[in-house]
Amino acid sequence: MLVARSIDMPRSYLYAHPEDTLDELAVARLDEALARRIAGVPMAYITGTREFWSLELQVSPATLVPRPETELLVEHALREIPRDAGWRILDLGTGSGAIAVAIASERPACAVVATDASADALAVARNNVRQLNLANVTCVQGHWTEPVAGERFDLILSNPPYVAEGDAALAALAAEPGLALTSGSDGLDAIRCLSRDCRGLLADGGLFLLEHGNDQRTAVANILVADGWGDIACVDDYAGHPRMTTARYKAREHDHD
Repeated sequence: MLVARSIDMPRSYLYAHPEDTLDELAVARLDEALARRIAGVPMAYITGTREFWSLELQVSPATLVPRPETELLVEHALREIPRDAGWRILDLGTGSGAIAVAIASERPACAVVATDASADALAVARNNVRQLNLANVTCVQGHWTEPVAGERFDLILSNPPYVAEGDAALAALAAEPGLALTSGSDGLDAIRCLSRDCRGLLADGGLFLLEHGNDQRTAVANILVADGWGDIACVDDYAGHPRMTTARYKAREHDHD
């Protein structure tokens, strides 16, 4: 991959022209890329792209590298959204826009709103929306739910930061943006915020999907219960780890209680 990038050609070119040699400029580009990779920079940041849901997305150090396990959020959402439904969908903390564009590409009748507090991350998301020619995605800047206050959505989903500050795992993630990874001493601050603030944005009986750490299942459920959510269920990823929690908020029932 790095050699192909150094000559700005697809990998297939390398197999078709094994006798070619690299010129000095290509060698210099390759050496620079190798040095970054050896230093722990993710391959996606070096190449500038990452595949997610069979879509090639632009990524940058301003965004997390989309993970395969996050496709679970997309998969579950698509099972809930009727194919011809005109739902309004909200992706909070969109980063590169991976979740938003994946859903928008599969459900063109839906209107997807993607928010992020980072202007740099949102620039990447907007570029991915343009590159994929998705007219049904709107990117707005702001902290979590602030830019969509007073609006209503049929489905809200988020892959928020959920790593505890000081977690040993962060050492291997040093190249990625810390604000998109950590959230308080227990990693749950963002989830507390979303649990509290998303209730008022959902249409009655609307669905909330939330990715979290594999050791946070009980803590997340407790937060949701305390905030009045119902129909709470945890979904395992393909490795068998608790990875996503789903919930609904039925305002009329809650108000009646």
